[in-house]
Amino acid sequence: MGVRIGMLSTYPPTQCGIATFSEALVTHLVAAGADVGLVRLVDAPAPPVPLVVDQWVTAEPAGAAAAAATLDDYDVAVVQHEYGIYGGPDGQDLLDLVARLNVPVVAVLHTVLTRPSMNQHRVMAELVDHAAALVTMTTTARDRLIAGWGVDPDRVTVIPHGAEDNRSTIVPFPNGHTRRRRVLTWGLLSEGKGIEWALLGLAELRRRMPLPDYEVVGQTHPRVLEREGEAYRDRLVEMTASLHLAERVRFDRRYLSSPDLREVVRQADVILLPYDSPDQVTSGVLTEAVAASKPVISTSFPHAVELLSSGAGLLVPPRDPSAIAVALERVLTIHGLADQMAATSRNLAASLLWPTVAARYLELASSMRALTVRAV
Repeated sequence: MGVRIGMLSTYPPTQCGIATFSEALVTHLVAAGADVGLVRLVDAPAPPVPLVVDQWVTAEPAGAAAAAATLDDYDVAVVQHEYGIYGGPDGQDLLDLVARLNVPVVAVLHTVLTRPSMNQHRVMAELVDHAAALVTMTTTARDRLIAGWGVDPDRVTVIPHGAEDNRSTIVPFPNGHTRRRRVLTWGLLSEGKGIEWALLGLAELRRRMPLPDYEVVGQTHPRVLEREGEAYRDRLVEMTASLHLAERVRFDRRYLSSPDLREVVRQADVILLPYDSPDQVTSGVLTEAVAASKPVISTSFPHAVELLSSGAGLLVPPRDPSAIAVALERVLTIHGLADQMAATSRNLAASLLWPTVAARYLELASSMRALTVRAV
């Protein structure tokens, strides 16, 4: 009999990176033969969704107990962790749930901070104590967990963020092709995405060569939209006009379906990730870009350093428009460089694809079940 996995996470139609991640992981776990039921985190009661067996309305006092009871019907509970998706300060309401679970807990840690607040450190420490196994998506996150929380290295498994197979056999810049080059940044828009540095980089690049088209695809993050409206996007649009870039820059505020987004990525020549944060240890956008065999220019956050250092992309310092301009000029003008980067990405892609990633989660969940059976 296959392992039965109960998963706790946000889930579509919620629009956030962890919801998208969980939908893909659940889909591929089921395809691999696992029996999966998902307990969905919601702010208010929501209509039924396939594979969602229960929902935890985060504001309900009895929600944690009910969600824990549902997860206890499975062999293993896989808990997606990000501070912002659970109720209470720093998501501490999750601790009530995991303390009630009797089945083994696999905690998937999407963020491991270098300088957590006292309460963030406490929340993570208690989650770590309750978990039978921990998953990080990069070696950097694993090292931080060991150094900052004193975790036994044997308890931490590194499993990459998955990606759909979006590889193309078409080389980025075929000989004789005259189409204007297309640079792409995508994802939910919010402060910290660094789009302003990309715009300043394009303004500098214009002095060196004809500009490529630059597309910024994605709606404003729903949480940001609630608090601030479109203030960040409006500032970017105004900045684009003031830099006289309007003919070359396009903002697409749609939240695209997975097939539509994959098509947009396939049409891009270069992926640009100008993020502000030097601490980001997981990026689904970066993983999708490499899995699509696209040349990447990224600020040097930890996940990018790990994934691109073998030659799949170029790293630039954060908040450095001049470095972005130089990197774009190199990729767009040095003969063969983009092709070399794409070839390196193709070699990395196999280990990042969802069937491979789901198989590793299934193996880990099965090992947790086996340990429980032996203990009994």
